[in-house]
Amino acid sequence: MIVLALALSLVLLLITALHVYWGIGGIWPGRDAASCARAVVGFRGVDEMPAPFASFAVAACLGLATLWPMALEGVFATPFPKAGLAATALLIALVFLARGIAGFAPWWRRLAPEQPFARLDVRYYSPLCLLIGAGFAILAITEFPA
Repeated sequence: MIVLALALSLVLLLITALHVYWGIGGIWPGRDAASCARAVVGFRGVDEMPAPFASFAVAACLGLATLWPMALEGVFATPFPKAGLAATALLIALVFLARGIAGFAPWWRRLAPEQPFARLDVRYYSPLCLLIGAGFAILAITEFPA
């Protein structure tokens, strides 16, 4: 399970770094703020990136989630009991699974129809969320104390 924990942490670290990048004004994968927003936010009529605070808030949450698999695997000391870490990992799994499932729902497509976000969401973002959620669920279930 350590390989799964490392993979989850690495992927989440990269996603965290992207949110920090956007928070400091980065525009990739767009050419400007409007095209970046259409690629990564996707809400109807979006023409600018969210406020830096929003990007940093998401980065903070993702940063905490990055640590969770490693804590659950005992890579570093933590004051939290194993059962608490496993239960929280299951909650994190549910958040990612819900986001992954939402990406394929008609109501989400109506809420976030901008291109290229809609295409990228179905092809990459939502499947990645499902994989991350599944990874957290697997870790939570296998590490939950008997």
